[in-house]
Amino acid sequence: MQNRNTYEWTKKMTRLISVLVMIHIITRTSISNAYPIFAQQGYENPREATGRIVCANCHLAKKPVDIEVPQSVLPNTVFEAIVKIPYDTQMKQVLANGKKGALNVGAVLILPEGFELAPPDRISPEIRQKTGNLYFQNYRPNKKNIIVIGPVPGQKYSELVFPILSPDPATDKEAHFLKYPIYVGGNRGRGQIYPDGSKSNNTVYSASATGRISKILRKEKGGYEITIDNTSDGGQVVDIVPPGPELLISEGELIKVDQPLTNNPNMGGFGQGDAEIVLQDPLRVKGLLLFLASVILAQIFLVLKKKQFEKVQLAEMNL
Repeated sequence: MQNRNTYEWTKKMTRLISVLVMIHIITRTSISNAYPIFAQQGYENPREATGRIVCANCHLAKKPVDIEVPQSVLPNTVFEAIVKIPYDTQMKQVLANGKKGALNVGAVLILPEGFELAPPDRISPEIRQKTGNLYFQNYRPNKKNIIVIGPVPGQKYSELVFPILSPDPATDKEAHFLKYPIYVGGNRGRGQIYPDGSKSNNTVYSASATGRISKILRKEKGGYEITIDNTSDGGQVVDIVPPGPELLISEGELIKVDQPLTNNPNMGGFGQGDAEIVLQDPLRVKGLLLFLASVILAQIFLVLKKKQFEKVQLAEMNL
């Protein structure tokens, strides 16, 4: 009997552990899939026809971003694309739970067709040291020219180094020796709107009606319920403010519709920029070097000829 009870208990514990492991795997997978960038879930292409990068739909504040790339690169060559996302690293942002924390950064790099993230075996130790432990990924499996990164700690990675491999027109018939544009978008901090259109707690909350604030209830888990006596129809309206933003109003105060109830806790923002890069033909470089060498030699011979002519003239005058 005791053995049977032990067997049943062991069987139940095994099932419980299996369920917990499955929950952990499912939860972890969903988080990791959602983390790289929200835009991946809702947009086939991160750059709209107008040139606007879709990250700006959720990160409403405008901030600067800069990109540095070489003026020209040779085919089948690994080079650096450096994205700079400047901000005051001492600033703190409102987290999803309403507490204050450091800002994260993220970026999307839109390269010309044929350019892609360099494979690990092609990255030099020097570039590998600059990229650190960053994990880059393609925006879509079939869009290797669009690379995303983040969110990553901004205090450590306000400057992101992308290792890029240039195409080779000798093997890729779609690639040509031309000047190409490169587009970049970079954000620091959390967004103000989620992809489904709902507000985050990192933005301003405004009154939905005109009237008098009759009650402000602080919720147990943070945030507020603000009751407004509507002057237009005599009813009551309840506005919900999540944890994070600080209230600017008090009970008994008269307010108007769309008047801010809270401050703007956002410390971050999004910016986009562009650059140009030339895929240089090695034969053109060699031709240019030969041309410059011929010009230099011609100048040397001209000087020597002039000296020789002057010597002849001087000899004739002495006669």
